[in-house]
Amino acid sequence: MKPADINKIYLKPSSLKDAYDYASEYKKSFRYVAGGTDVFANRFQGNDNSDCFIDLSGIEELKGFENVKDYFRIGALNTLNEVIGNKHINKEYNVLTEAAKMVASPLIRYRATLGGNLLCENRCYYYNQSDWWRDSAGYCLKCEGNICIATGSKKACYSEFVSDTAPALISLNAEVEVCESGEMKRYKLEDIYTCEGVNPRRLKNSDIIVSILIPSGLVFKSVYRKLRQRKSLEFTSLSSAVTINKNNFLKISLSGVDSGPVTYEGNTGSNSEEIIKYFLKISRSVENDMYSREYRREMIKVYISKSLKELGLS
Repeated sequence: MKPADINKIYLKPSSLKDAYDYASEYKKSFRYVAGGTDVFANRFQGNDNSDCFIDLSGIEELKGFENVKDYFRIGALNTLNEVIGNKHINKEYNVLTEAAKMVASPLIRYRATLGGNLLCENRCYYYNQSDWWRDSAGYCLKCEGNICIATGSKKACYSEFVSDTAPALISLNAEVEVCESGEMKRYKLEDIYTCEGVNPRRLKNSDIIVSILIPSGLVFKSVYRKLRQRKSLEFTSLSSAVTINKNNFLKISLSGVDSGPVTYEGNTGSNSEEIIKYFLKISRSVENDMYSREYRREMIKVYISKSLKELGLS
C-alpha cells in the first residue's frame, strides 16, 4: 500500500451486528475486507480510496460447512483452499472444486475467500493499471472519467465480470444468504449481479454475503473450463460451467465475456447450436482483454460444444 495508508482506520468486528454498526458509522467511505487479495491490489493501483477497512475475518457466523435441510451451506469466509479440500464438495459439487483450483496461485487461494471471489471487482485492460498510467492514458467511466476507452461510449462501461467460482455455483443453481441492514435474505446467485460495469452488483456497500447454499441430492454432473494466458495468476478471459442434474435440468454460466455472468437454463434435450447462438447474441465482450473479442467469442463455441459432448449431450 501507499505510505498514506498508515493513517487509514482498521476495524475488526466479531459479529455481523458489529460489522453493520461499523459500516453505518463510516458509511461515507469504508470497505469490507476478508482475504484482501482483490481489495488491496485495487488500492495499490489507486482504484480504491476508502478511509476505513472493516475486516470480517473474525466473524465465526461466516465460516464453516454444513448440511441444512435441502442445501449444503458454505460460509462466505471459507478460503478457496478450504473449499478445494472439502471432501463433500469434491464428491457432490466437483465443478466448484475445479473452479476454485483455477483461481490465481496456491498462495492467493490460501488467503482468498469464496465470498470475496464472488464479489471481486470487474476488470478492464484500461482500468486495472497504475494511477500514473491511467492519468496518462485517460480516466474511464469506471474511475470518474467520461468515456469508455475500450469502446468510445459515453453511456456504458463494459468491464469484465471475472469471478471463477460464480459460473460454477450458478450452474449448480446456488443461492446466497445476505445480511441486509441486520436482516437475512436469500437470492439466486446470478440475481445479485447487474451486468453493468461501473456498479456490477445489486448489493449495498453495507450488505454482507453470509453463506452460499447449493441444492442437495440432485446428482450433478459438470464440466468447467477457463481461458487464460498462464495457468496461474491470470484472471479469466472466459470461464464456462456446464451442469446437468438427475432431473435432466441443464444450466450453463459464463464469465469473462460480459459485465456480469451470462446464463442459460434448459434441459438435456436442448439444441447445442441454439445454445451457442444464444450466448453469442447476449455476450457483450469488447476489446478490453489480453485476448481479442473475436477469439473469445470463438472460444465460447469451443467450450460449450466440448462441454456438452463430454456430458454426453449433442
